[in-house]
Amino acid sequence: MRISELAERCGMPLPTVKYYLREGLLMPGVATSATSATYDDRHVRRLGLVRALAAQGLPLEKIKTVVELVDNPRDDLFVELGHAIAALPPYVEGSTGPDYPRARRLLEHLGQIYDPRFAAVAQLEHALAALETAGLRMGHRRIDAYGRHVRAIAELDLELLPTDSREITVEAAVLGTALYEPVLTAMRRLAHQHLAARMFGSGDLPTTGDDPAPNDHQEQQ
Repeated sequence: MRISELAERCGMPLPTVKYYLREGLLMPGVATSATSATYDDRHVRRLGLVRALAAQGLPLEKIKTVVELVDNPRDDLFVELGHAIAALPPYVEGSTGPDYPRARRLLEHLGQIYDPRFAAVAQLEHALAALETAGLRMGHRRIDAYGRHVRAIAELDLELLPTDSREITVEAAVLGTALYEPVLTAMRRLAHQHLAARMFGSGDLPTTGDDPAPNDHQEQQ
């Protein structure tokens, strides 16, 4: 397809697509003449990646980092995924280790890998420090519950991760982290609402599938 058809298929303005091409966010097409090229599904997927990351508020330089990692793999897939995820928020500026004691204790309690080079370790340390500042803490009961359920989610994510190629795997991991985490946050808040309404009472609750079935008297009414 031509670049105009690519823009139409992706629902993006043509100048935006050309800008992404100039900035190296979109890989070049296959040249058919000195002034034209053709594009395919790989370009459609790349524009979807760039647009999704931009919609999450990632600055251009971070999106470029992800794109460069996808296009120019330098390490094994495990390390490459770590680099790609590090390009996603939240960003913890100036946190390069060498040690994160709060995160280390939590991960050791869960029996998980502690590697201070992985960006999420610094993110966890920062989050735990913020809890302490607010006078809160992560007790063992909460750590165990969070750890158990989050690991189950992570196992499913990895099970469903496509492995057709390194490019597709890294793209899917980055998009999954950027786009599924807001879904998890929203679902957690809605679960709080659902349970709190029953715990503290509400006079205007919608009926849901897991509500207790009405008794015979209620059905007759």
